[in-house]
Amino acid sequence: MPRRITTEDGRTALAAVAAASAPARTDLATAVRYLLQLLEEKAPGHTVEVRVPPFGAVQVLEGPRHTRGTPPNVIETDAATWIALATGEQQWRDAVAAGRIHASGIRADVSELLPLRP
Repeated sequence: MPRRITTEDGRTALAAVAAASAPARTDLATAVRYLLQLLEEKAPGHTVEVRVPPFGAVQVLEGPRHTRGTPPNVIETDAATWIALATGEQQWRDAVAAGRIHASGIRADVSELLPLRP
C-alpha cells in the first residue's frame, strides 16, 4: 500500500509547485499524489480510474468493481492539469475542450467532485 501523504506534506508540495516556474519532480509527485488521495477519500469506490502518469492513479466512485484489464471508465491527464483542476484554477469543461483530459466511459467525469479544496 502506498504511503499516505500528510496534509502538511501535501500543502507544502502544492505551495512549492505554485511558487516555481519549473517545480521539482518530487514536489510535483507529492502534490499530485496528495490530490489523488483527497479525491479517493471524497469519492471512494472502484468505478472510475483517474490516472496522472507517471505519478499515480486511483479508483473512485461507488458502483461496479473493476478488477482486470483496462477499466471501462478512465480519466487521464497530466500533472499540471490535474493540480489546476483539483485546486479550482481550471474548470473541467475548459480542460476537456482544450484536449488536456482524456476520458472514456459513461461515468468518466468527476467534475462535480472538483475542486477538492478551495
